[in-house]
Amino acid sequence: MSNIYDQVHRLAKDLKETDEYRDYISTRDAAMDNETNRALIKEYKKLQFQLQVALTGGGQPNAADMERLQKISGVLQFSQEASAYLLAELRMQKLLGDIYKIIGEAVELDMGFLEG
Repeated sequence: MSNIYDQVHRLAKDLKETDEYRDYISTRDAAMDNETNRALIKEYKKLQFQLQVALTGGGQPNAADMERLQKISGVLQFSQEASAYLLAELRMQKLLGDIYKIIGEAVELDMGFLEG
């Protein structure tokens, strides 16, 4: 039997051949080619992460950060490249989440937290 890490490397190679990955890379490159998009996306992701951490920790998200996130989101929606990239990233995250769930179920990990 081959090494588990060899199999994971094969999976990673196969992932790079998916439509989801190719779409993610092409839309990311197009979005990040614009300096304004790049700065807004970076700030959007930073705020999104901070708010997720606050919610996960049982705290309340900062209202100013919530408002800023909503404003940035509104601006990004007007950029076809930025919105296409964020949607492609979401599809890629879903694919990776599905893979994680399949592996978790195979080794009988409690995956209840992934269910809505």
